[in-house]
Formats: sequence, C-alpha cells, structure tokens
Amino acid sequence: MGAEKDKAIEKSEDLLSFMKKRRTIRIFDNKKIPIEIIENCIAMAGTAPSAANIQPWTFVVVKDPKVKKSIRLEAEKVEEEFYSHKISDEWREFLKPLNLEIRKPFLEQAPYLICIFYQIYGKDNQGNKIKHHYTLESIGIATGFLISSLHQLGIATLTYTPTSMEFLNQVLGRPENEKPFMILVVGYPSSEYTLPRISKKELKDIMVIV
Repeated sequence: MGAEKDKAIEKSEDLLSFMKKRRTIRIFDNKKIPIEIIENCIAMAGTAPSAANIQPWTFVVVKDPKVKKSIRLEAEKVEEEFYSHKISDEWREFLKPLNLEIRKPFLEQAPYLICIFYQIYGKDNQGNKIKHHYTLESIGIATGFLISSLHQLGIATLTYTPTSMEFLNQVLGRPENEKPFMILVVGYPSSEYTLPRISKKELKDIMVIV
C-alpha cells in the first residue's frame, strides 16, 4: 500500500502542476480545432453530476463568423453601457490589472464560442412544465468539467460573462426556459498575448481541515 499511495500522491502533484498552467486568454490564434474535439469535450461536460440527474444544460457551439460577429456587436453594446454608467469605482479597481476594454475582438478571433445555457424548467410528455432545481450549481460543475477537458488538450479558454446576456437567446434562437450562463471562448492562445501578472491564493488560504 505504501508504494501505491506514494504513486497516487505523485500523480496528484503532477496534475496540480499541470492545472496551474491554465490561464485565461484574451487573444487567440487562428489555428483551427477539429469539431470532434469540441464535441468530445462537451460530452465530457455532460457527465457532470446534476440535481436529480436532470442535466439542465445546453451548449451552443458557434463557429459561423456572421453569428460570432452578431454576438460581438451585442456584447459590446452591453459593455459600453456598463463601463459608461454602471460600473462601481471598487469594481473598476479590481479589473484594472486585467487591462479590460469595451471592444471584444476575441469573440470573432477564436474558432469557437460555446454559449452555455441553464434550463430553469423542462417539459414532460404532455407538455407540462417541470421545475429544475439547483440549476446554477449543476451548470457550474459542468462548465468546470468542460474547461478542464479543453485545458488537458492544450486548448485555451476565456470565461466571458457580460453583465446582461439576454441577447444570446435572440441571436441563437434559444427558448425561454434557457437562460445564458456564460460565453466560453475557445481556441489556441496567440503568441501576441501578454498574460497579466496575477496570482492564485495559496492552499492555506482556501482549505480548512477539521
């Protein structure tokens, strides 16, 4: 058991080292990614646990340049309103190290946008509404699975959440029971992007053993 335990610990350390290399990217290379890779990663996200196994999620993969452009235009309208009238001074200070801008070219640069929706209700065979519970918790776990899967394949991501995302339902033709959760921007990182100098909390700051 001792050797087996040591091997498991070493494996966990290797995985930790690998996951620490994951970084959010805001400039993407134009290198193509086979759609089969995206499909498999979303299938892995679909294995995530959910309340009562309802699986209240929809992943809309956007690769059409015209649709990506429409999403960018609508997102930048939201950003313009937010940065001009809604942002607090405190939040502006938090965002300063990231050098964020109103313009979001990455929404067109990246080969794929995965627009993630959570389903607030479903319908039975008679068309009656079935309320879904713990949808945000479930979709959050599934999104984590997706980001991790893509990272393990060397594919970068950006978790983009404009303050209002209702426009996604209209642009993508999604039904009223689906609510936007996130736009996951997916692609290979560009060599032109300079990562901001930020750090993660240490283990002692996030874990308590009792």
